[in-house]
Amino acid sequence: MPSAVSASRSSSRRSSRRGSSRRGASRRSSAVLRLFRIAAMGMVTVLILIAGVWASWGTAQYVMLTKGRERGTVAVTSCGAGTCKGAYTPLSPGSQPRAEVVLEETVAVAEGRTYPVLVKPGGTEVVRSGPAGVLYAWVPLGGALMLASLVVAGGLLRTRAAWVMGLSGVALVTAAFLAR
Repeated sequence: MPSAVSASRSSSRRSSRRGSSRRGASRRSSAVLRLFRIAAMGMVTVLILIAGVWASWGTAQYVMLTKGRERGTVAVTSCGAGTCKGAYTPLSPGSQPRAEVVLEETVAVAEGRTYPVLVKPGGTEVVRSGPAGVLYAWVPLGGALMLASLVVAGGLLRTRAAWVMGLSGVALVTAAFLAR
């Protein structure tokens, strides 16, 4: 009889070892998948934010790094096809008046109003300056923050960080909308 009991015990030990090794392999594979998901979603988040900064920096560099740039005002006379045109009046020393400069209409420009601007080097294209210009320049980053917050919440499962990112993006876009 003792041999039958010991045989049954050794049989149950072998089956429990097989079960635990299966569970261990399952845990390892789920840990690897979780690590891959975190890395992939982290990369997507970083790419979205880099794209937002890249899109914003095209205009923000002129608005934020103003040393040596021509400053003045533009009186908008006509708008159409995504741009507005008007006469440029210089405010900084060495800046020349221009009969017509081009200002993107996407930065909340209205016909008949005067706006402070900076001239882009080597041309007749200008960008808004001052606090409104800075806010308008960073609007693409605000959109990227809102989009990245969805990836952070859904892919990385970091809801607090997602809320902070999303609300920061909303605040930036709202402030740009309210700045006239």
